[in-house]
Amino acid sequence: MACCCICVRTQTVGIVEDLGQFKKLIDPGFHCLMWPIQSVAGTLSLRIQQIDVNCETKTKDNVFVNVSVAVQYRVITENAYDAYYRLSDPRGQIQSYVFDVVRSTVPRMELDEAFASKATIAEATLNQLDSVMKDYGYEILNTLVTDMSPDARVKASMNEINASKRLKEAASHKAEADKVQQVKAAEAEADARYLSGLGVARQRKAIVAGFQESVSEFSQEVEGVKAKDVMDILMLTQYFDTLGAVGANNMILEHEPASVASIQAQVRSSLAGSSKGFFS
Repeated sequence: MACCCICVRTQTVGIVEDLGQFKKLIDPGFHCLMWPIQSVAGTLSLRIQQIDVNCETKTKDNVFVNVSVAVQYRVITENAYDAYYRLSDPRGQIQSYVFDVVRSTVPRMELDEAFASKATIAEATLNQLDSVMKDYGYEILNTLVTDMSPDARVKASMNEINASKRLKEAASHKAEADKVQQVKAAEAEADARYLSGLGVARQRKAIVAGFQESVSEFSQEVEGVKAKDVMDILMLTQYFDTLGAVGANNMILEHEPASVASIQAQVRSSLAGSSKGFFS
């Protein structure tokens, strides 16, 4: 027999066998073994490791999705014997349990709910793995649902639905804006017409007041002249002014002497209705 020297690296535990039978665990550092009776059968890393599992399943509304789950785990130092001897493929074991949890959880959810329940899926996976893998010397530190990807056509449909919804909202806002604009335009037109009516009314009132003042002053300055005579003169003057304005714009207006009397009668009747008692 000879003495064999071996070094175990940091964050690693060595498995020592004595003639094929488990003997002891050795910590990181320098060790001497009695070779060939004793030998290091293998080592286990105590560092945190990660396995990425991709699982395809379908949702409650029959949409197939690809779920990616990241599992972070490490070997429990005190249970390194179980971790080395009881499981031949710990990564495969973890992957099988992830498949089982994902394919039993996601089919109970619709697609939108599954996207919103990633934390629920991760928590269910963590609870299932932690309770099982501890018996085999592994501690599950965390599980993360890193991706949930449906078929490309489903993605396109979801984007189309979202785009249509936003277009509908935009059309609604545009229609509301057009409504406000039309209401404001109608209110402005109503106010403009109201103010125009007030202006016309004030204009007519000022004309009547001007006629009344002119007739009164002329009657006082010239004796024997009645208000009717003054109004005839004013009306005739206004008529000739109108003819001049029409001719200046190259327009032709039919004229007969009898029409002056007719216009005078019409205007006098209108003014008499606007100001009762004006003619005496």
